[in-house]
Amino acid sequence: MFAKIGNLLEERFTYKRWLKEDVFEHKVPNKLNFTYCFGGITFLMFLLLVATGVIMLFYYVPTVDHAFSSVEYITFDLPAGVYVRGIHHWCANGIIVFTALHMLRVVVYGAYKNPREFHWITGVVLLGVVMGFDFTGYLLPWDQKAYWATKVGVLMPKGMPFIGEHVTAVLMGGTNIGALTLSRFFALHVAVLPLVTAVFLLGHFLMIRKTGVAKPL
Repeated sequence: MFAKIGNLLEERFTYKRWLKEDVFEHKVPNKLNFTYCFGGITFLMFLLLVATGVIMLFYYVPTVDHAFSSVEYITFDLPAGVYVRGIHHWCANGIIVFTALHMLRVVVYGAYKNPREFHWITGVVLLGVVMGFDFTGYLLPWDQKAYWATKVGVLMPKGMPFIGEHVTAVLMGGTNIGALTLSRFFALHVAVLPLVTAVFLLGHFLMIRKTGVAKPL
């Protein structure tokens, strides 16, 4: 049965040829070093964040009355929940480090130059998105540390001329952090930012496939 399904998919999409030519036999420059792994490690952490985030999404309740207790349930009562949340937590920290290392490698090797300018632009956008993930996700446990740290963060734009107060008001959903703030951060964290990430990651990967990997120095 599986052979028939595979043959049908191959007949419709010719995926075997694509895997052979564009994945397994794709040419890369000689003498690549370990720094070229930073981008792949970053993407692996993103996949782990997606997987663990989806698991927690089944149990997390984004309301001021139940957010903290639902996180406690995931951590202490859900089977293997402490590991799921732990992986999510450490990957959320690690992805910032490896994104920065990946971009540092690009700068050192001059991989942002022609014809790879848009690789760099999409990478900068993705760095901003990663930081947005960390910022919006920090509030979701709804404990004292998350509340006051987020309050400091949302008040920072208030110092900007003309639009600062409006940005802070939009983020908070009012004059204080509350139910609307939690709801907006949750929506950004699980809907808006993943969509933006998918779009820019697809563009990033397609451009890399088109121009190839920059050669080492």
